[in-house]
Amino acid sequence: MANVYIAGCSRGIGLELVRRHAERGDTVFAMNRNIGTQDALAALADAHDNVSLHELDAGDLDRIDGAVAATGDGSVDLLYIVAGVTGPLNAELATPIDWDGWDSAIDIMVKGPLAIFKAFLPRMHEGTKVVPFSSQLAASTWPMGGMYAYVACKSALNGVMRGVAKDVKDKGIIIALLHPGWVQTDMGGEQAEITVEESASGIVALADGLSMEDSGEFFKWNGEKHAW
Repeated sequence: MANVYIAGCSRGIGLELVRRHAERGDTVFAMNRNIGTQDALAALADAHDNVSLHELDAGDLDRIDGAVAATGDGSVDLLYIVAGVTGPLNAELATPIDWDGWDSAIDIMVKGPLAIFKAFLPRMHEGTKVVPFSSQLAASTWPMGGMYAYVACKSALNGVMRGVAKDVKDKGIIIALLHPGWVQTDMGGEQAEITVEESASGIVALADGLSMEDSGEFFKWNGEKHAW
C-alpha cells in the first residue's frame, strides 16, 4: 500500500480522494487548513486508522516547510495538490481590480504548490507521483473570458510544474497536471457536468497508471490528455 499525501481535502474532490485511498488501504496524510473545524474530514479520520490529519495552509508560505515536516519522515509515493480558490470574481474591466485578492490567489495556487512540492522533495523517490490540480481554464483552447485571477494562476501553475517535471526527471519523479473536470462542488456548482465521485474515481485510476512518459503532461480526470 502507498503513502498518499493530499493537500486541500476538507470537502469536494479532496475529501473523496481521502475516502477512496483510505478504503483501499493506503496510508493517507490529509492536509488542510483549520483542521479542527472540518467535521467531514474528522469523521473520515475517526473511521479509518490509516488516515491522519495535518494542518497545512497552501497560502501561508512561511509555514509550509514546518507543516510538511510535521507529517513525519515517511516516503512520498503519491502527492495530490488540490488546494485552490476562485479568486476575485468581480467584473474587473468595469470595477476596481482586487489586487489583494489576486495576491492571495497566487500564493495559494502558484507559490503554494511549488513550496509544498519543494518541502516534500527530499522524501520523494524514483516512481513518486505528484498530481497538482489545474483547470481547463488554463488551456489556450478555453473559449471564454472572465475569471482572470483564476485563469492566470492555473496557467502559471501549469508552466511552473511543467518546468519542475523537467528538472526532476533524472530522479524518476512523475508530475502530471490535472483538470479534474467541471465537478458538482461548492466551486463548480450544481449545474456542473460530473459528480465528485465520478471525478475522484477517474483521478485515482489516472494516478495508478501514470508512468515516467507521462511526466509534465496535462490530463483530464478521465485519463485523456488535455490540450495546452
